[in-house]
Amino acid sequence: MDFVVGRFEDGSVRTTRGERMGSFENQVRHTGKRDLARWWRAGCASAVGTWMTLLLACTPPDRPARLFPEPLPEDLLAYLETDSISARVLHPGVSYHFVWSEKGPWAVHVLRLELERCDLGLRVLPAGEAGQHGAGLSTVTELVGEAGSGVLAAVNGDFFTPEGHPLGPEVAEGKILSSRERPALGWTPGRAPWIGTVVREGTGLSAGIWVSQNGPGRTQVIGGFPELLDSGDPLVTDGPGADQSFASLRHPRTAVAYDPEARRLWVVVVDGRQGSYSSGMTLAEITSVLSATGAAEALNLDGGGSSVMVVRGRTMSRPSDDDGERAVRNALAVVSDPAFCRAAP
Repeated sequence: MDFVVGRFEDGSVRTTRGERMGSFENQVRHTGKRDLARWWRAGCASAVGTWMTLLLACTPPDRPARLFPEPLPEDLLAYLETDSISARVLHPGVSYHFVWSEKGPWAVHVLRLELERCDLGLRVLPAGEAGQHGAGLSTVTELVGEAGSGVLAAVNGDFFTPEGHPLGPEVAEGKILSSRERPALGWTPGRAPWIGTVVREGTGLSAGIWVSQNGPGRTQVIGGFPELLDSGDPLVTDGPGADQSFASLRHPRTAVAYDPEARRLWVVVVDGRQGSYSSGMTLAEITSVLSATGAAEALNLDGGGSSVMVVRGRTMSRPSDDDGERAVRNALAVVSDPAFCRAAP
């Protein structure tokens, strides 16, 4: 698949069918190492305040940060039969991509997170007891605003009851807020993300890592359903026996996946229920999308009218509800925090 790449004043890169991406790659390849090193040192010094803290908590990555988004995997672009793309770097190691395809039609929002960088990670943002909309519910935009600095992007999280209770486990900053035994995504600074079923054990949770009730730490766990990939194998189909309303019909979708070999996390939102703009995806289709990224593990999050992606405080996706963004129980945020580096092995 061939593309022509353009650079814009806001730093974004937009592509359509056309010429190859040679000029784009050359721009990245020919960037001076000295300039990159100077930029990295200045950014880290600003983030942590002093050179001593910098040395302890903000270790540069093994290779220079890309100034422009790395192209999405060819397998993903081929599966979507991509007609247009836009992309921009949100932070070194984090990029946002928008893909539109007439095939679905599909409007797909993709976050790419390079977890080889020790300053990048995840946070669960739970709504308060009352929330902004009562019943323990807030919009993702509101949750991001309350979270303060460091949040680069966020999506809606777990399914929830009308009373605002999550259907799955929920752990924020090491504190267990829900211990329901359901599939979940877990992450702790210095460790790889984990996707699997959470199990209650005594006074805590086993979620690939041990989480004690109200214990210290920065562990994050957010529930979802169902698991979509396990060791690279798809776990859902659109065939006989699939739930026709939930799995086999096209709806807006939110999902997360992890590629352990590349140490790369993918977060995807597919708009839906919007005619010729975007019809949404079945569970099997969103599974194919995540598989095409090279991910081995994947989890479906809440979808439908709850699906939304917020980038730098701005809603990038198009929620399907007539009144816009829906209030939800929690959000999954991509964050930058130099303090994460202190936990790196």
